Amino acid sequence: MKNTSKRSIYREEYVPINGIDQYLFHAGTKTDNPVLLYLHGGPGSVESLFAHLFQGKLEEIFTIVHWDQRGAGKTLVRNKEDYPTMDLMLKDLFEVIQYLKKTYNQQKIVLLGRSWGSVLGSTFIKQYPEEVAYYIGVAQVISMLENERVAYEKLKELIVQANDKKSLKKLEYIGDYPGDKFLLDREFLKKCSKVRKLQGKFNLAGKNDLSIWLKVCKSPIFKLSDIWAFLNAFKANQNVLEQFLGGFDLNAESTDYKVPVYYILGGDDWQAPYIIAQTYFARIHAPTKRLFLIPNAGHRIMLDQTDLFYGALLEVHDTWHT
Repeated sequence: MKNTSKRSIYREEYVPINGIDQYLFHAGTKTDNPVLLYLHGGPGSVESLFAHLFQGKLEEIFTIVHWDQRGAGKTLVRNKEDYPTMDLMLKDLFEVIQYLKKTYNQQKIVLLGRSWGSVLGSTFIKQYPEEVAYYIGVAQVISMLENERVAYEKLKELIVQANDKKSLKKLEYIGDYPGDKFLLDREFLKKCSKVRKLQGKFNLAGKNDLSIWLKVCKSPIFKLSDIWAFLNAFKANQNVLEQFLGGFDLNAESTDYKVPVYYILGGDDWQAPYIIAQTYFARIHAPTKRLFLIPNAGHRIMLDQTDLFYGALLEVHDTWHT
């Protein structure tokens, strides 16, 4: 990996975390900048491979660390049989934070979670608030079942408005979705796949199309084995999906937080519908809280509106570090 950006902090490493070697990618300009640990989506969809597309200016104000979680990316490539559970991931995250605090001589770190990462991050800060300076939820997930229900209603609305007869027939085939429970059985996954394709057609969900893969391949840390990891991520994360994510619902938990909470939401995000997170956020009690709604941004806010994403994080940074 070449440090084409000439950053003073720019390195990859594998660190022994909770019994296995796990991958970290560090990038920044000053060792005394606050450390921001980026929790990727999925589970299993690493975003270290997108870092070159959106975080250039962010590296001036934060030392950004991407962690390929157990069951994802370069950590999965190194540990092909070590699959995650939610308990394992929380313990992994705790140990990663201890390592970063020691490495950078900081008492607390900033935790950013996007999509699935916001599920992991929200769960973690409830259990270990003393480890985190503040939390940033990007494309924050509140309830998986409600996500799918609201997103599906929006999809039907747009298809009817467009009078798209071919898509209307596909809706008839899908029928009741997602149902009363978020069950990741074969029937649900079959329907979910068809829903995602329709959502992509109407720009309601992030697309994993050729253009995205071309961007990934240009990452300075990309390797062919990253494609293998992506293709095997669902199998690796099946326990987390079935035993935890399907039933995840912040509405059923206390809205009291002991750390400052910030949400960055996309105004066009209907994969983790922003209106759900907005409603929940209004109920949050935290030492400090603020919500940023980014216009013309979908589920991948940092790629859709890179400058506005940076601007929101800069405002949060300046609140705490100037």
